Amino acid sequence: MTKFGTIFSILFTVTAGSALAEGHASGDPAAGEKGFNKCKSCHSIITGDDETIVKGGKTGPNLFGLPGRSAGSADGFKYGDSIKALGETEFVWDETEFVAYVADPTKYLKEKLDDSKARSKMSFKLKKEEDAKDIWAYLVSVSE
Repeated sequence: MTKFGTIFSILFTVTAGSALAEGHASGDPAAGEKGFNKCKSCHSIITGDDETIVKGGKTGPNLFGLPGRSAGSADGFKYGDSIKALGETEFVWDETEFVAYVADPTKYLKEKLDDSKARSKMSFKLKKEEDAKDIWAYLVSVSE
């Protein structure tokens, strides 16, 4: 391999690895689409062009573009103080963080922020890890 080929391979690997890290999904998007029914009472999925993918409630933020997004940063939603504090760090949503958060949002924020007073406005808990991974895979698939 030439010097140029080696440099290209390294750059491609690093770039692809970064892109896959935020959009990585180990779950089943088709199962996640069905599982999202548990989420749509509070959350919608609406593109930046106002195309409605899932018409849902407005209690929670729009989840379009969640993969790779900073916590507490969706336009037009009034977040709680703890999730905004998390977003002020270098935190971005990926599969691991999403799965841990939806299992117990308040516990997650307390641990992540090292703050026993941290609270989440999201009271719903998605206990099954496989369901959370499937929903993440669905969010990745519709956010690309």
